[in-house]
Amino acid sequence: MKPIISASELQSESAGARPPVLLDVRWTLAGPPGRPAYEAGHLPGAVYVDLDADLAGPPGSGGRHPLPDVAAFGAAMRRAGVSAGRPVVVYDGGLGWGAARAWWLLRWAGHPDVRVLDGGLAAWTGELSEKTPEPEPGDFRPEPGALGLLDADGAAELARAGLLLDARAAERYRGDVEPIDRVGGHIPGAVSAPTTENVDADGRFLGAAALRDRFTALGAAGDTPVAVYCGSGVSGAHEVLALEIAGIPAALYAGSWSEWSGDPARPVATGPDPQ
Repeated sequence: MKPIISASELQSESAGARPPVLLDVRWTLAGPPGRPAYEAGHLPGAVYVDLDADLAGPPGSGGRHPLPDVAAFGAAMRRAGVSAGRPVVVYDGGLGWGAARAWWLLRWAGHPDVRVLDGGLAAWTGELSEKTPEPEPGDFRPEPGALGLLDADGAAELARAGLLLDARAAERYRGDVEPIDRVGGHIPGAVSAPTTENVDADGRFLGAAALRDRFTALGAAGDTPVAVYCGSGVSGAHEVLALEIAGIPAALYAGSWSEWSGDPARPVATGPDPQ
């Protein structure tokens, strides 16, 4: 099953006998909040999911967007109508990061059928709704472990023994600028692979072959283990999704640079790619 779905495919499935649960995960790092945009117009039947409240725990030593408490995450998904036996489609405003975070969490927690609307809300040509639905509670119970997850020590080891991709902008990887976290730079041994290069000008993912060529050129060849990190585990989920499209399994270092750089004992590298 492909991890993404086109707007036309979603329109067809939504009109069918087994429509997917729709989750609206509009979010951007610098704001504004996504709920007002959701209330102004969303896919009919879609339930708003707050990334900061539902898809992350409180910021702290584990980073700016640590994984949420598993029980709390499950409860939020059940309130949104998510059930284990019903497909789920997630979307956001078009950047893809918020939707990918929801996709990754649900898949990591064991849901077997989750897809991201390719291109987000901007790709949708159907009508929008201002009505806030009241879904029947779902039955989804998280069983974490279906996707790879690394902690800081695991990321450090994989940077030495495999391929650790840094999904942030290249200038943040190099340490030229750091607008958010304590210090600029990257995890020693990591390779720069900006998330923005996984999509076209409309925010839709490149084809599987093009993505495979991209990641192979970066070092994802043969049995090499692959993992991704970013600033706080959000855009990194988008890169894991791109790797999934390419047929390359990858783990996520969820704490990412916000956790790594927050620990003064962790080494920091600067400058261009080691390759």
